[in-house]
Amino acid sequence: MDSGNPLGEFLRARREMTSPSQAGQPWSGRRRTPGLRREEVAQSSGVSTDYYARLEQGREKHPSAQVVHALARALGLNPEETAHLHELARTARGPVRRGGGKPVGPRLLRLMDGWHHTPALIIDRRLDVLAGNRLGRALFAGMLDQGETNLVRFTFLNPDARDFYPDWERVARSGLAALRAGSGNLVNDPRLTELVGELSLKSPEFRSLWARHDVRGKAHEAKSFNHHQVGELTLTYDSFTVDSATDQQLIVYQAEPGSASQQALALLGTVAADLPVLPAVSLSDYIQEG
Repeated sequence: MDSGNPLGEFLRARREMTSPSQAGQPWSGRRRTPGLRREEVAQSSGVSTDYYARLEQGREKHPSAQVVHALARALGLNPEETAHLHELARTARGPVRRGGGKPVGPRLLRLMDGWHHTPALIIDRRLDVLAGNRLGRALFAGMLDQGETNLVRFTFLNPDARDFYPDWERVARSGLAALRAGSGNLVNDPRLTELVGELSLKSPEFRSLWARHDVRGKAHEAKSFNHHQVGELTLTYDSFTVDSATDQQLIVYQAEPGSASQQALALLGTVAADLPVLPAVSLSDYIQEG
């Protein structure tokens, strides 16, 4: 689990994963530690080594936006990692934000259930599945039918996930990086802390990958599935933020027209047709009631 110093932990993890050549630093002989030295990051960022050390150790919690931007540049962070670093710095300066709790809107549920050929889910920043249309719930039936609603917990703790995802390692890394990306302003959120603690204790693979502090939100990607009813299919997904509830994301899956995956998705649609329309409650509540 994280120690309660997310800003410092992120800086240290990225520093240790950045080689001198990646950061444009001259070679300075044999190194006893991986990645960049603290003094190298400090020099490139225009701050003192002592100040940077206090940032990593959590003794300094108020870096300016200019300092954060300079640190991101020194560490060679991409735009998404840079935004995450700024989010961690804002969280360190201000009150902790609690996420979630808002139900999925009934109009959005009705819209999703009108998509008979397109699986769709609503997830939150913790990657809890809050809702899904019939086809989306049929696609993830192997998870949902077991009462599991968290995509990351299913991936790392349920043995069925390795059959469901043929490219399990890539899915695991992607899901964990998305969890990191979504959790930047949920520091000390009790539900997130509980989730990360459980996964860290029960999964050495999660614990190792979580320590890397990789950050990448869900946007657009192809993903392969091995469904227990319709076999193998490859779908692309796109992610959209729900403007009326910014902690929620709409994930929409599509098959390539004319492909075998589209045929498998059509077959899955016959199974999905028997599923009920979800009421305007969370999916976890519906599973508990059912």
